[in-house]
Amino acid sequence: MADENEQAVQAAIDGELRLLDAEVRASPARVLELLDPEFTEIGASGRRWDVESILTLTSGGAVSPESAVEVRGRVSEMSGVVLAPGVVHLTYFDDDRGRRAWRSSLWRLTETGWRMYFHQGTPAG
Repeated sequence: MADENEQAVQAAIDGELRLLDAEVRASPARVLELLDPEFTEIGASGRRWDVESILTLTSGGAVSPESAVEVRGRVSEMSGVVLAPGVVHLTYFDDDRGRRAWRSSLWRLTETGWRMYFHQGTPAG
């Protein structure tokens, strides 16, 4: 069971890091592969995002410091835990040129692979 949990956490971490990659963000198809159709996010500003708003943002090349899909800073302290079979919770710290936030993501296993279901950014002092 420990190996399965480790593999699940690693799959979620791999997905999170892919979403943080500029090349992935530039491709709506690749972003869609990683976001659950029911994806929602509460950004560090309090703004609520969904799949459509994230795709609009990324396809237009816009940059928003509050959205996980647009994080461009230094990521550290990433860790994860399996909450239930097929559900992983990740947390990490992001520092984007002084804009610091703790980030939390829920990933779930679907028929097409691991997808981010929920994300939240919380400003850090």
